[in-house]
Amino acid sequence: MNRTVAIVGRPNVGKSRLFNRLARKRISIVHDQPGITRDVISTEIEEGAYTLFDTGGIGLTGDDTPQQLVKASEQQVDFAIAASSLILFILDGRSGVTPLDERIAKMLRSSRKTIQVVVNKVDFADTDYDLGPVYRLGLGEPLLVSAEHGRGENYVREAILKHLGEPVAEESGKTADDPLCFCFIGRPNVGKSSLGNRLLKSERLIVSPVPGTTRDAVEIPFEFKGRDGKMHPFRLIDTAGIKANAKLASPVEYFSRLRSIDSIQKADVVFMVVDALDGITKQDLAIAGEATKERKPIVVVVNKWDLVHEAFKKPEGIAGYKSERDYREKYEAALFERLFFTPGSPLVFVSAMSGYEVDRMLNAAVKLHRTLDKKLPTARLNEMLSRLSESVPPPAVSGRRFRMYYATQTGNRPFRIRIFCNREEKLTESYRRYLEAGLIKEYGLEGCPIYFDLIGKPKGGSRAADYHRKNEQRGHATRDEDEAPEWGGIPTADED
Repeated sequence: MNRTVAIVGRPNVGKSRLFNRLARKRISIVHDQPGITRDVISTEIEEGAYTLFDTGGIGLTGDDTPQQLVKASEQQVDFAIAASSLILFILDGRSGVTPLDERIAKMLRSSRKTIQVVVNKVDFADTDYDLGPVYRLGLGEPLLVSAEHGRGENYVREAILKHLGEPVAEESGKTADDPLCFCFIGRPNVGKSSLGNRLLKSERLIVSPVPGTTRDAVEIPFEFKGRDGKMHPFRLIDTAGIKANAKLASPVEYFSRLRSIDSIQKADVVFMVVDALDGITKQDLAIAGEATKERKPIVVVVNKWDLVHEAFKKPEGIAGYKSERDYREKYEAALFERLFFTPGSPLVFVSAMSGYEVDRMLNAAVKLHRTLDKKLPTARLNEMLSRLSESVPPPAVSGRRFRMYYATQTGNRPFRIRIFCNREEKLTESYRRYLEAGLIKEYGLEGCPIYFDLIGKPKGGSRAADYHRKNEQRGHATRDEDEAPEWGGIPTADED
């Protein structure tokens, strides 16, 4: 089910203030001047596991006419209808229902989406408000809130979860025998669709020198004969280029970016495409971050290598480099220095134009797909983590160090390692990367993401009881004795 909630309403009804309330942090700018929020903003609400949109970016100026207001409002409502499962329609309890509110309500009624009316700026419970015009909008029972003071906030949260239902954690049941689903991600115009066409040996994907041609995600099945001589089933998701939030020119581009991120979530392996001449940009780093956030294995694809090859055929070559080999080695070193958060990712230099080395992309994906099913024996895993911590002790945080007592693998795709430790907060990000790099090297997990599920020692009471309590909260039960910690000999609750 689509777990997306959009906040919709005319200017200056308190959409951004309610957005910040529900997000429990200040994200949207709040100001009395209408139209301050000019971009569509989103955040993840963890306790309900849904995405919340603030569609306040109507883009008003002091010269806007009523007709311009209507047009801008319709664009925002259209976006919300397309993107969301539930829409919070915000009205101003002080000024009452306006003609623009009625116009938006008419569009919402015809959308067939679930609408929850929220009357904001109801600051005092003992004040009489005329709700007759609100009921006449035909959108059901309204909720009365004050986003500024937090009044009625819990009712809004309850209404959202009533519609969406409780989030359900899904475990991947995929294996290396299933079709490998992959997608290309990268800046617009780096050649993602051209690479798709080269792999498919057809022009099924639209290719254009104009950035941003691909708006929707398209899934295409095909087969590939690997190095092992076997036919491997694939499914390609062709996506729009992911732009930085600040560079999104319209709600359509914003929605296109969301579809690209959705494609990452569906993919088993992600091909991150970068330009052979441009090198790694800040936007490339942000895009790689989207894939690592979803804990997806990444193959880094350097496209347009034909341009580098042609450049070194000329006497001048490329300034600062002795040869094509020198350029390649320095490119690779610079790339992984900046993409430090994708340890061991396969790197392939290709040309969609000439077909140079494109098969290597799929061979790398097949290898990753198989690796994701590896099992890490518990005894060897604990041995390895012990060696890593002895070799490089964890740094002291507030005078104390992170200590591991026991570890076991609890899942694949991504690799999930449950670690019983003294305190979760003592594990620094740099030391987490050190442990991850060590495991990747030991088990040959290059390009595969690893997620550490930390179970810290309680500050009081039984650690065994706390372990079972945390598992119940996660909705898990201990699978077998091998997964449960060896409590004997473990330090007591007041030791670190």
